[in-house]
Amino acid sequence: MEVKDINGFPHVKYDRETYEEDEALRRSSEFYEWMDKRRTVRDISDKHFPIEIIENILLTASSAPSGAHKQPWTFCVVSNDEIKSKIREAAEKEEYDSYHRRMSERWLKDLEPIGTDWHKPFITTAPYIIIVFKKVYETTEGEKANNYYVNESVGIACGFLLAAIHNAGLVTVTHTPSPMNFLSKILDRPANERPYLLLPVGYPEQDVFVPKLDRKGIDEIMKVY
Repeated sequence: MEVKDINGFPHVKYDRETYEEDEALRRSSEFYEWMDKRRTVRDISDKHFPIEIIENILLTASSAPSGAHKQPWTFCVVSNDEIKSKIREAAEKEEYDSYHRRMSERWLKDLEPIGTDWHKPFITTAPYIIIVFKKVYETTEGEKANNYYVNESVGIACGFLLAAIHNAGLVTVTHTPSPMNFLSKILDRPANERPYLLLPVGYPEQDVFVPKLDRKGIDEIMKVY
């Protein structure tokens, strides 16, 4: 491994494959077609699988870039049925309040084609749930240390996480009960962490139907200057 000193810190030589135009075009097209098959799935099986798969998925997520390489995230993995039940009970309470009191009529109307409601059975049926926490700051020997671009960094890591779940042949749904403070209490997380996202992870049920959706085309999402 070739190492170079920059500002007194070791830097290793960047080494990975690059591709000619035709190969890059083929690979980018194939990757798009594969990722375009990813869907949000709420009907998750209770079929068990080794936690090592979750570990690999989270290592992939943690390879994401972050502000000043602070890696301001913690991934809490829950398989304990009692804890999952507590999380589901608290999440459904918040979701019930949202659907019956907090959400506007426009919001509820926009959700109708998706077919969601306040019931969240996937929290207890999925063999694992991953709760992503963002670290708003670090603590070293009782002293606070800054993290940078925390929301952006954790958001990018979650994108990697979704792709890694899809790559493993598993499914998930991004769940953000609001407010989410109950997750910190149930999991006894430290004061510098805030819940960011809940992801149940597992195999899909045998027969699953998802909304027939059209994703925006390239002309709608890209502007060339």
